[in-house]
Amino acid sequence: MATTRATDTQTSRAVAEQFVERLGRQDQDGIQELFAADIDWYVPGSDALPWTGRRTRREEVAPYFTTMWPYYVHGKSRVALERFIVDGADVMLLGTFTHTVAASGKDFTTPSAMHLVVEDGRIVRLHLYEDTLTVEQAFAAD
Repeated sequence: MATTRATDTQTSRAVAEQFVERLGRQDQDGIQELFAADIDWYVPGSDALPWTGRRTRREEVAPYFTTMWPYYVHGKSRVALERFIVDGADVMLLGTFTHTVAASGKDFTTPSAMHLVVEDGRIVRLHLYEDTLTVEQAFAAD
């Protein structure tokens, strides 16, 4: 059984590393390919931010990014990945996101945790935990 778990951890790490690499390139189609057909995706946030909420199908992954990315100044977003924790199928990515809002020029930074679950070499779950109040306030009118 220990061998299976080690393999699961190795597979989960490899898939998560591909996810992070493709995220860094803003390759929404490549990211989408990493997901299973049926998914449990949850990004909490204000209804005023059209990319937040739940998604249940692989085909909804790329549109998440193509909806969100134009709200930020291209080339100014930064991700500081501080921890990459893998235990079997579970992957936790801990770090901070820094973005510049395109409409206002406001910069903001939020700590974040992303929980991925990998099954059969595909991501079946993505839950993002971040300071949603900070994100919403960055988009609020002055």
